[in-house]
Order: sequence, then C-alpha cells, then structure tokens
Amino acid sequence: MVEAVLIDLFSLPANLQSNIQGLLHSTLETIEKCSSIPAPFVYVMCSQRQGSKRNSEQESLLPALRDFQSLKKRLEVVHALTTAAALYTIKQRLDEKDLSIIKIILPTIRKDLMKVYVDHLFTAVYQFVFEDLQVASDCKNLQIAEPQSEWQTLPTQDVVLIQSEIQMYLESLPSLKGELTILRSSLIPDDIFLHGFTTRTGGISYIPTLSSCNLFSSSKRRDPQVVVKENLRRLANAAGFNPETFHRVKIDHANAVCIMGKTEPDSYDGIVTNQRGVTIAAPGADCIPVLFADPVRKACGAAHSGWKGTLLGVSMATVNAMVSEYGCNVKDILVVLGPSVGPCCYKLPHESAKEFHRIDPKCVRLFDSPSPYIDIRRATRVLLESGGILPENIQDDSVTDQNQNITFCTACHPEKFYSHFRDGTNFGTQIGFISIKD
Repeated sequence: MVEAVLIDLFSLPANLQSNIQGLLHSTLETIEKCSSIPAPFVYVMCSQRQGSKRNSEQESLLPALRDFQSLKKRLEVVHALTTAAALYTIKQRLDEKDLSIIKIILPTIRKDLMKVYVDHLFTAVYQFVFEDLQVASDCKNLQIAEPQSEWQTLPTQDVVLIQSEIQMYLESLPSLKGELTILRSSLIPDDIFLHGFTTRTGGISYIPTLSSCNLFSSSKRRDPQVVVKENLRRLANAAGFNPETFHRVKIDHANAVCIMGKTEPDSYDGIVTNQRGVTIAAPGADCIPVLFADPVRKACGAAHSGWKGTLLGVSMATVNAMVSEYGCNVKDILVVLGPSVGPCCYKLPHESAKEFHRIDPKCVRLFDSPSPYIDIRRATRVLLESGGILPENIQDDSVTDQNQNITFCTACHPEKFYSHFRDGTNFGTQIGFISIKD
C-alpha cells in the first residue's frame, strides 16, 4: 500500500504549464477517491524563484487545493529553489512519519532525472513507484509500477550536474546538535600522526538515532551515502585530512587485515599503512575502534573489534601485519581503544560468554546467568599483552586514566555517541581515524 504520494510540479514542460491547476485538481481527486483509510500523505513539489516566498505558480495552486478537505491535514506544498532541496525536505517529512512506500507522479520528461535524485538521496529502505502526471487519473494507474524497460540512462554530464546540485545543497545545511567534536589521545604523538575518534555531533544527519555526524550508510538505514559523505567532508575539514585519500575497513566481524598499497580483500576488519597523507579508519557503534601507531617505524593501523572480532584476535592480527609489513617492533606499537560499549551494559548469551571467560574470567560478570555481562575491552587488552604489546602502551581509559575521556561507554552516553545496543537497527556510527603526517 502506498504510504505517501509526491506530485512533482517542479519544472513542468510548456504544454502542461497552462493547465497546472487542472492537472493538480484531477490528480488529487483521484488520490482522494481511490485511497484506503487512512489516505496517503501527499506532497506537492514546486519551484520557488530566488528571493521570493510566493510566486504566480504557487498562487495558482491554491484553488486546486481548497477542494480537498479530507486530505487537508495530510497535504503539504513544498517550495524550494532546487529539486534537491525540495526532495530532501520531503525526505525529512517521510522520515518523521517512518514512511517508506512512495508514489511519485510527475511529467514523463522528468522521470529519468527524478530517478537519479532518488538514487542519491534515498536508500534501499524506501520503495518508489512512478506514474505519468498526465495519466494518473484513475485508481488503476495510481497503483501500478512502470516496466523497467521504460528507464533511459541519463547522459553522464546530466548526472554530474545533479550530483553537484545535491552536494551544494547539503554543504549549505547547518550542523546539528552542536559543533563537530574530535577526541584525541595523548598517547599517540601528534607531531607524527593525525588521529582522533569522532562523536555524534556536528553533522547533518537528522534522524534521531543517526543524528548528527553519522559516518556509515547501508541499505538497511535511512541515511544515504551522500549525507555520510558530507559528514565526512566536515570531519576532514575539522581534523585536517583529505577525504579523497580516506579508507575505511570493510567490516566482516572477523580478523582479516588490509595492507594499503596491496590488493584489497573483499572484506577486512583491520587496515595498516606506512604511506603519508593516507587516512585509515575503523567504525564503531559499541564495537571498539582501535588505533595503532608506531612512532619509530612511522606506521599505523586501525581495527574494528566487536565481540566476534575480539575473539578472533583482530587487534593482534593488525599488530602482526605492522610487524611483518613494515618491520615494526611490537614493543614500539601504541594502541588506543576508542569509545565502545562497556562491561556495565554489554551482555551476550552464555555460550558466547564462555569464550571470553577462557581468555580471562574477569572478562565476564554474572557468568552463571543466561546472558552474562562481557568486557570486550579487557579481552582485547589481554590478547594484545599476551602478543607482546607493553601494558603501558595500551590506552583504555576505563582502567588506566579516566580523565583522558577517550574510552567512554557508548551505550551510557546517548548525547555523545551512537550505540547499536541502545538504539536498535537504524543506528549511527562513529569512527576512529589515523594517518601519518606529511
């Protein structure tokens, strides 16, 4: 069932401009007549002239809207200077109401353009069907989706223009939830390395569980890649790295490690480099983003260590890659554990808890319960130390120096961090990043 209808009147061709009121009236009449209870939300998208709050096009729509009292509270006209701005505004309305199935009624000439906007501004969470504005006059046409063979590929230059329009609009948006904040460790020498751990503030993501500096997009979440890219651009500007030479691990919750400059694996949870000016990163939203730095050999690494990766030894695998690839001495490597879920909050089923108990009984609290509390940070430290990392070269604020304020519990601090454990499936993601300065 269609949950929302978007009527695109943004750039009507000349043959439709003269009858804009009639077209809108007949389309709304069909929606009202054919809708189930409750009726779908209806958004009318039209252009606004630069520097004008009202124009003749908008005024001409008013008579067509007055006749539809049953849709009144579910009907909104969205005026904007660009298609990107209008569509992003409508996306915010859809997300506020948790709507995902959308019908777009638009002139045939706009269909291929609109498909590009939709592909960039939405994710696979949403389902779209399209209908020609001139034939959306009966219930049958309102319910069908067009055959895929009707789609035409836009010329590359047109796609580039749309991408540029979207980027310019997103760059113009204000930051949400305060200034962008980066947490840094005093253990990693800042004359050699650029590094930090992000928090959730200072980006443009507006969905509550993703707001505001979400740095990961997937087909299961409502934040599109273009928004994550803009958040990353703002982070890069604030931190001082080049977003074009940024590499994030491709999570598999295992222990594979990517060596920058060599063939990239399909998936990996650790990454290492000795290239200057290349920024590597690991995400975390309860899982630990772990950073590694060797100031002697001038090499660095990043790892994503969730409970599975911790048990598989992803942190020590990253250390071993630095040793084998760059000749690092394990006693020179510095390790910082970033914001992650603490033993105060994190539980696992008893069978999984047994594995942590084997590493160190102190990694498990209430071991005999069905879901014991787990300390994945302690397990990580134990495995690193048993691999030769010096205890004084590991920073975990929960045990070493709580004044450092790096290793927060993500679940305990909703104002600062994202948490899958706390927020559910549509969660945001922060990262730990590091690079060797030029």
